[in-house]
Amino acid sequence: MIMRPFNIVFLTVTLLFILLLIIGSVVLNKKDVKTRENVLVTISLLTMVGFFVYKLKLSMDVEYNELRANMGGFNWWNELPLHLCNINMVLLPFAVKLKKRPLLSFCFFIGPLGAIMALTMPGSDFSNVSILLPRMLGFYGTHFMVVIEGLSLGTLGLYSPKYKDIPMTCVTLFLTAIVIHMINLTMRISGLYDRANYFYTMETEGNGLLDLFHSLIPFPFFYLLPSLLVVAVYTVAVITIFNLFTKKEIPANT
Repeated sequence: MIMRPFNIVFLTVTLLFILLLIIGSVVLNKKDVKTRENVLVTISLLTMVGFFVYKLKLSMDVEYNELRANMGGFNWWNELPLHLCNINMVLLPFAVKLKKRPLLSFCFFIGPLGAIMALTMPGSDFSNVSILLPRMLGFYGTHFMVVIEGLSLGTLGLYSPKYKDIPMTCVTLFLTAIVIHMINLTMRISGLYDRANYFYTMETEGNGLLDLFHSLIPFPFFYLLPSLLVVAVYTVAVITIFNLFTKKEIPANT
């Protein structure tokens, strides 16, 4: 049961979550819009509870703390849901209830993208070990749920992605990144956590793609700007695929 990107265990787990998305969407699409909204919000809130339970278990994981010794071990200031891959847990309930298109587009496009990146490029402490370890169940369970919750906005007919959303999505991501960067700076300057690096605005932490960007623009935060192009290409691909496979009528206000 060793888990690493794209091995048989990884592909099996991925397939199971894809089936969960498909079956859940088929069942819920027989319900009214209000029910679909409430179920998705409830699932997102439960994922958030699971996220903090996972982090609590992580704080007691001796092996994890040994692997992270060079980073000072477990630190709650480094485990808040402020990364690109898990901020959706916080934003999605608001997006669903407020029906604000910038929030909906962010949760549909950016949340799953961040989670997919984390799943396919995990740190060494979340790869090449048994999927049955509590930290592995928490890490992969949380990230896979973020993916299917974000995509569910489209498959449940709560949001209809359009090409016109691309600039708005990129702007929303940019503004969110600025806020997160300010949080990183505040934590570092105040001494709360001198290695705060949410959204990787300060350091690449060995990510190959971010290392490439940093070699082109060797300045904190600014080296992330080329990623907006990656996001734009990704959103075009997702919208194209979505339009090919979805024929469901979407309410005009989404």
